[in-house]
Amino acid sequence: MKITAVDVRCCQHSPGNFDSSAFRTGDFGNFEFIAVTMKTDTGLEATTFGFAGRSARGAGKLIADTLRPFFLGRDPLEREKAWHDFRVADRWWGHLPIYAYGPFDTCLWLLSAAAAGQPLYKYLGAYRDAVPTYASSMILGSPQAYVSEALRAQSEGFKAYKLHTPGRDLDEDIETHRLVREAVGPGFTLMSDPVSMFNLEQSIRFARALERLAFYWLEEPIYDEDVHALRELTRQVEIPIVGTEVLAKHPYSIAEVISTRVVDRVRADVSWTGGVTGVMKTARLAEAFGVNCEIHTSIFHPMEIVNLHCAAAVRNCDYFELLYPIENFAFGLKAPLPIKDGVATPPSAPGLGVEIDWDVVENSTVAIV
Repeated sequence: MKITAVDVRCCQHSPGNFDSSAFRTGDFGNFEFIAVTMKTDTGLEATTFGFAGRSARGAGKLIADTLRPFFLGRDPLEREKAWHDFRVADRWWGHLPIYAYGPFDTCLWLLSAAAAGQPLYKYLGAYRDAVPTYASSMILGSPQAYVSEALRAQSEGFKAYKLHTPGRDLDEDIETHRLVREAVGPGFTLMSDPVSMFNLEQSIRFARALERLAFYWLEEPIYDEDVHALRELTRQVEIPIVGTEVLAKHPYSIAEVISTRVVDRVRADVSWTGGVTGVMKTARLAEAFGVNCEIHTSIFHPMEIVNLHCAAAVRNCDYFELLYPIENFAFGLKAPLPIKDGVATPPSAPGLGVEIDWDVVENSTVAIV
């Protein structure tokens, strides 16, 4: 089997009805993404979405110009060779963004699984066929908005809820977390992700407040690259500290993070970590040290379903993460994500297991590069 064509579409999609504070930069207009399709000489083809930051046209052309010639003529089954060839090429004259390789690697895996007649998670080597799911908030406008959303997620059967709070005022954020805990009760799992808004001293205080509120983990209170501060935070508090989702060059960049316990749990996803290969390498490395690899949302549902396949193929991931409310992100697949009573079940059909919604892709396309 050989790759005969690589199509890259630059796409924009209306982001839905978001609170104006949902994005810290305050100028969010569209979901910008790329749609990558790989075609082969056997007639098999695979499509997935890719992250594109704030410019699908800009990111898409850069990525396509580099990765289309790189993949044309390759055998999709030779994923490991492609991974290492790309690692060398990117070091010498590529230096692509961390989200560039993911959709292409994902297409290789989808083609391979489809050729084998297996759903991706079975092709990877399944560990389970059901994964508990948590609702992951955007940044909301008030403490009461988090309370209302957490109660909604709880009523819909989600197994946990994660707050992304503004980080403007530490005391206000702590109070928001207290109000949410009070509302959902002591038996419901809660996590927190302030997205790198605090320094070490603030993070220690925040972590200890979350410990008193019985939160399950604290994620990325400090920038992922601030290794010294993260290690000290992890040493001083009991609540698990989670990080590494935006470190480039997984799994190599986080080997030392894992081995010296910079954080308690690491992150990976098929968008920012180099596709399925990057997620599985990171998860296996973490497992060898007794560390969880919590798979991070990839935002777009055609990538989230791939995350789900990966989560079903590893033991050391507690939850499947979905940005919430789900309806604001539910585009790109012909069927809804397979979630019932807060549990996600990977599809059983070969490859991706669900169909891409080509009407959405076509209507969102602003350029083909």
